[in-house]
Parts: sequence; C-alpha cells; structure tokens
Amino acid sequence: MSHHKHSKKHDIAFGIDIGGSGIKGAPVDLDKGEFAKDRLRIPTPQPATPDAVAKTVAEIVDSFDLDKHVPIGVTFPAVMLHGVAQSAANVDASWIGTDAQKLFSDATGRRVVAVNDADAAGFAEVAYGAAADVKGVVLIVTLGTGIGSALVVDGHLVPNTELGHLEIDGHDAESRAAESVRDREGLDWEQWAQRLQRYFTVVENLFWPDLIVVGGGVSKHHKDFLPLLDIRSTIVPAKLFNAAGIVGAAALAADED
Repeated sequence: MSHHKHSKKHDIAFGIDIGGSGIKGAPVDLDKGEFAKDRLRIPTPQPATPDAVAKTVAEIVDSFDLDKHVPIGVTFPAVMLHGVAQSAANVDASWIGTDAQKLFSDATGRRVVAVNDADAAGFAEVAYGAAADVKGVVLIVTLGTGIGSALVVDGHLVPNTELGHLEIDGHDAESRAAESVRDREGLDWEQWAQRLQRYFTVVENLFWPDLIVVGGGVSKHHKDFLPLLDIRSTIVPAKLFNAAGIVGAAALAADED
C-alpha cells in the first residue's frame, strides 16, 4: 500500500512520539516499518511548554547521525490543523495556537511534519500493520484513557477525527466506553463489550468502514472482548502497539515529502 510509494524516495525517516511522560524517537526503516536503530526516550520536561519540548525534540534528533534530507515526523497529543495545535492533552496549555511544525523545524534546523498522535498510530497500522493492503475505508480506534480515532481512505489519512467524542445516548462516548472506564467501574469483559457494541454500532452506521482496527494496550486482550461484538464490519486487533506512533509519524513525514 502507501509504503511502496515513498520507499523509493526515502529508505529511512525519523519518528518522534511526544507523550505526557516521555518523548521517544527512532529512525524507521520505511520498507519494513521497523526501527532501524534502538529508540531513545527522554522524560517529557515539566512543565511541558513549547520551548522545553522543542529542546528535547532537538536533543533526540541530534543524538542520531541523520542525513539532512531524512524526513522527520512528530506526533503530538492534540488536534493538529496544518501543524498548529488546537488543543493540549497532557501537555502545557500554552501549546494551544502554537505552530508546532514551525517550532520543531526551527529547533532542529530541519523540515518537520507534526501530526496528531492517534492519526500517526492509525496510519502505521495501514502502512505496515493490521490494515496493510486493505482497500477502501479503514477506521483505527484506540481504547485507552479515552478513545482515539484515525480514518484512512485508500491509504490517505483524513486527519483529526475525534470520534471518541461522538455523543451517544447523551454521553461523550469515551466517558462510557474507554478502557479507563472499564477499569474504574470494574466492568467485566461482557459488560464492557456491551458498551463497545453500542459505540461501534453507531460508528459503523455513520462511516461504513471496510475494516475496523482496535488498538491501545487493551488490544493485547482482544480474545476477551472482540469476539463478543456483533457488528457488520470486520474488526481486528492492532499489530504495532508501542512502536505505532514513531513508525506512523515517520511514514507520514515521508509521504508528505
């Protein structure tokens, strides 16, 4: 799928995954969708202001011997409109309205592509994971503290879908069906699956995806809850787990180059 397109121009791209607790980066082999060298992790500076985070991003890039032309992709936990942060989850509120793409490009002296974290992880599943070579509409849903979503159509990302925030039965969907809710309310797999059933039924009736990929840490336990769902779409667990953000950011950066 999409990785064949850009692997001709670049063999390697660099991905950086910015989270609330750690900032991680690694060069990615674009042919395989795997780290070309071990990743480096630096704790997220506190407070996670734009300048402090940009410094850490530059530090990670400088730790690797990267050719000047290697595409660099950075994931960010916010809605990202053309590189500008519109929200701030688990980072300093001063990010809102910050042109993260320009900030990181200036800090590293390189062209950087900045994307939403769920979009990067979702794109990785399409380029190299559970949705590789699937034509049509793929929806990747990550179940964690909240519900993240990525929508990819024929290998092209539709950025910033916030489908965890659909209002269903009068509730913000993620406040009823996220993995954190299962944990907090002590739901067993059957009880949680009923919540997921409601969520996925609404989503598939709106988007009619050819495939739904379920990610997040809980997807390791997919045998406990995916078989309990009765939906039209094919639904499968994600494959890339913790590598997905870095790999997806690198692949998206290479795609844009």
